[in-house]
Amino acid sequence: MLKSLFSGVSGLQSHQIAMDVESNNIANVNTVGFKYSRANFADLLAQTNQIATAPQGALGGKNAVQVGLGTSINSVTRIHSQGSIQNTDKNTDVAIQGDGFFVVSSDGGNTYKYSRSGDFKFDASGNFVDNNGFIVQGWSRDKDTGKVDSTTPISNIQIKPGLTTPANASTEVVVKANLNSGDHVSQYGPSYKMASNGDLTLADGRVVATADASYQSYVDDMGVMFSAAGDAFNLASAANGPGVGGDGILLSIDGGANYAEFRFTSNSTDVNTAGTGAGGTANTPPQSDGSASNSTNVFYFNTIADLRKAIQNHVSAASVGAVATVNAQGKVEIDNSGGASDLSIAVAGVEDSNTVKNETFTNNFLTLSGNIIAGSTSTKQSQAVNAATHSTSIDIYDSLGSKHTLKIDYRKASSDPTKGSSWDYIVSVPKPGDIGGQSPNQNIIDPAGTINFDTQGAIAGYTIPSIDFTGNNGSKPNQAVTLDFGKINGFEGITSFDNPSATSGISQDGYPGGDLLGIRIDQSGTLVGSFSNGRSFGLAKIGMAKFANNEGLVADGSNIYLQSANSGDPIIGSAATAGRGFMQSAALEASNVDLSKSLTNLIIIQRGYQANGKTITTSDTLLETLIGLKR
Repeated sequence: MLKSLFSGVSGLQSHQIAMDVESNNIANVNTVGFKYSRANFADLLAQTNQIATAPQGALGGKNAVQVGLGTSINSVTRIHSQGSIQNTDKNTDVAIQGDGFFVVSSDGGNTYKYSRSGDFKFDASGNFVDNNGFIVQGWSRDKDTGKVDSTTPISNIQIKPGLTTPANASTEVVVKANLNSGDHVSQYGPSYKMASNGDLTLADGRVVATADASYQSYVDDMGVMFSAAGDAFNLASAANGPGVGGDGILLSIDGGANYAEFRFTSNSTDVNTAGTGAGGTANTPPQSDGSASNSTNVFYFNTIADLRKAIQNHVSAASVGAVATVNAQGKVEIDNSGGASDLSIAVAGVEDSNTVKNETFTNNFLTLSGNIIAGSTSTKQSQAVNAATHSTSIDIYDSLGSKHTLKIDYRKASSDPTKGSSWDYIVSVPKPGDIGGQSPNQNIIDPAGTINFDTQGAIAGYTIPSIDFTGNNGSKPNQAVTLDFGKINGFEGITSFDNPSATSGISQDGYPGGDLLGIRIDQSGTLVGSFSNGRSFGLAKIGMAKFANNEGLVADGSNIYLQSANSGDPIIGSAATAGRGFMQSAALEASNVDLSKSLTNLIIIQRGYQANGKTITTSDTLLETLIGLKR
């Protein structure tokens, strides 16, 4: 009889423990990162009144006769299921989605504690702490390498207030662009370059070459030049050198008294600007097909400088003192203000046959036609002769963080239908910057190099200048800056397609100094600092621990767990690696307590408790009946 009383008592005690566990769950329904527990019942060792017997002959076996002695709580299991993620307005709140625990320490990293509560903040010293004041453990940015190395041991995360980042001098400029290979361009520049010495600047600003040796112009291949409207001349070259074809213009002076041909040749070594003639009679009028191939005055040109010199020879023979120049707009200009005779000029096209046309080139020079009175200040000018160009620029930084604009000017230099095209480029910075150019213009490297393209528009090769930049402002001198135009035979850098010239991307790796403005946390747990210079980089990374048996951890209060003998050792690493969950910033993990389930469990526990109480009262009634037998 007493056994039933003790069984009832054990049931009351066990259900009281279950009630304690469930009430604790309900109490922590709003505790961040809380994991609910479950009380597990087990029966006590039963009293065996009769042992089991095996079947013997015709007699069957008998089961054991056992009487249970009650129940007990043999374990309380903590359920580490995922809690719901709740967004917050605090960017240092962190929630773990998946397996793993934050690592915190109260003694500088000598011992570790573990938590799922990511309600973190920075204290007055810049320590990254939880609500207990424990410092979050992880990895900090290495000052020498500028990187966060998560393979090293974890330590306190501390970001000191007022953090600044020093300036970083630029070392590389990466360019992605297209340089137009088509027959029409919208970006172009005149075929002109000021002579460094020997030229005479007139009162109206025009430059007159005083000697051919001192005259300088871009060494532009006229085969890749463009009209004033940006249309390619597409001149056919004289085959096999002077005397055999080539597109150009026919220029007559004095009403047809003097004729001369100016024919293009792609072979600069065959240029003949002396007008020695290629057979026929001098001053013979042009043929019926428009050519003047029987004229003795046949000039061959490869560049605008050759053409200017040839025209100079022709007009000065008709009017001593007349001058042909190329002005700053790339226009051929005839000046007869110092000439001895009047000039009457007419321009027509030169064709080797009816199938070879050069209308664009001829039209570009038709404006030379007309009368120029000797001694008159009026001139005749062609339209501009242009080269396809493109320019791009980017600010680079010196060791002090000062900005200097690096400009790259591209200019089409040649084209070959079987090999591809090439572009020259110039690199410059504003004065007093110095990039190793020729005195007195050390701020310009001209030419800096050439970019060669294949017939598919990919880079076939390029030359890179040695840019040793000196700001001459107190910054570190001889700062090496490398230009990256892309991989050979690749299309990720500079290309040359039949599309408008444009720079689609240009970047450099330098930046000025800056102050820390704010911190955000990414999914890997990296604390990314945003600085006033527009730069952002990782300052630290939160460590995450993973255990073989999460249920073996021991609760230490205040959302803290401790390692136990049955939890296994912590395996520490970065979030979202090796089975660890990822981190979500500006969010917290809510308690995983299911309130509806917990309230239902309360009803079940209450009924169990009541039933066990009934067992005791019933046993007591039986005892009273037993005692009453003696009366």
